[in-house]
Amino acid sequence: MTEHSPPTGPVARGEVTEQADERTQSAYDKVYDVAVIGAGVVGSAIARDLSGHDLSVVLLDARDDVGDGTSKANTAILHTGFDAKPGTLESRLVRRGYELLSAYADETGIPVERTGALLVAWTQEELDALPGLRDKAVANGYEHCEPVTADEVYRQVPALGPGALGGLTVPDESIICTWTTTLALATDATARGTTLLLGHRVAGARRVAGGSGEEGAGPGEDVTVLATPRGRVTARWVVNAAGLGADVLDGLFGHERFTVTPRRGELLVYDKLARPLADRIVLPVPSSRGKGVLISPTIYGNVMLGPTAEDLTDRGDTGTSESGFAFLLDKGARLMPTLLEEEVTASYAGLRAAVDHGDYLIEPSVDQGYLLVGGIRSTGLTASLAIAEHVRGVLAEAGLKAAVRLDLPEPPRMPNLGEAFLRPYEDGALIAQDSAYGRVVCFCERVTEGEIRDAYLSPLPPAGLDGLRRRTRATNGRCQGFYCGARVDALVATKGGTCQEAAE
Repeated sequence: MTEHSPPTGPVARGEVTEQADERTQSAYDKVYDVAVIGAGVVGSAIARDLSGHDLSVVLLDARDDVGDGTSKANTAILHTGFDAKPGTLESRLVRRGYELLSAYADETGIPVERTGALLVAWTQEELDALPGLRDKAVANGYEHCEPVTADEVYRQVPALGPGALGGLTVPDESIICTWTTTLALATDATARGTTLLLGHRVAGARRVAGGSGEEGAGPGEDVTVLATPRGRVTARWVVNAAGLGADVLDGLFGHERFTVTPRRGELLVYDKLARPLADRIVLPVPSSRGKGVLISPTIYGNVMLGPTAEDLTDRGDTGTSESGFAFLLDKGARLMPTLLEEEVTASYAGLRAAVDHGDYLIEPSVDQGYLLVGGIRSTGLTASLAIAEHVRGVLAEAGLKAAVRLDLPEPPRMPNLGEAFLRPYEDGALIAQDSAYGRVVCFCERVTEGEIRDAYLSPLPPAGLDGLRRRTRATNGRCQGFYCGARVDALVATKGGTCQEAAE
């Protein structure tokens, strides 16, 4: 499904930064049709969709890279929406988003594995809940769930611990690379003309009346001036897709519609040798608290156990905890005891934007030229393209005129990070063309010098080591950079120059 595509056309390394600086300076001198705040998967999808129309779009983010917030640390499941609440906006957009993102992944090379999922009932209460879950799936437009016996549960996942009473299959649940998804959408958006401003935390918003002569506000054309530490950005419409900060940003526009509670989810990632134990997603029967602890293969060939669900007050606390590990190990001992005998490659924690509302909050304030896109839970990855489509419709109803462009560039072809598909180190034809793809730098993840070079020559190069890891998997393996760290750091210092250049 995924093929490697090196960048087209040579670009000098210093030229990228210089051009970016010029674009950033000019960004403060114009009035955009739409400013999208938040360059995660949802904000990037919105910017991409809007810039496919006759609109000027700017995408802002407080961080120095796209997808560096909530979007980078989740369970990376492409959901069918079978267990969403029927009749909600979330249910409709997840179902539509599954179709759109599946097609977009095929088009751009985002790796997806159609593993399927199995809900497992461990108690009589959970077993009794399965028919209702199947009925809910049908109400959501998904008709492929089937109840199975305990014997069939163990036939499908032999490594499960004892005591399972039955299950429910969800054959179309899949795993996807969330890193590549966000990067593809942001890259596509910028290719379509979106201006990307990273490191631009929005600290204030001021509405300027049309005809005042201030900030480019023309006759009958109100605008909003966004204050950031690097300069002011002016737009006719503002879309708030700020994730964990969406309620704070909503407050800058005078609203108190909801509160975001950062919910920490800790996960354990097991070595690739554990992959035969879990060839599909193993789900718990969901509760009001959430979807619970699952076992899932990852697109990178590992097996994941988690997440926890701990409400915090600190919106930046992505540290792992002893109590979180103890909780996961206790759950894992029941779910799949043999998994705990495998080596843990990594542990990490992500923050989800839990809100005091039962559905997505996509609400316009027309007099302010402002649209809230909040309350987007973990299903936001799957729903991202459908959310973008819906946002465009809401803005059109609010009076934003947007004609479809006929001159759109081809979507980007993304480098493959999926373990199940051909990667550069094993592609003999590619190595024959360019030997850099045969020089492995990170041996745990089989990342080559050519891939690191390509990351820095790409339209959206990494801002640091974490960004490089999300683009290549470098240092993401069992040694966590212990063996390759020095070489990778040297390549980071030379912005993807060859190992020989890095040594000089």
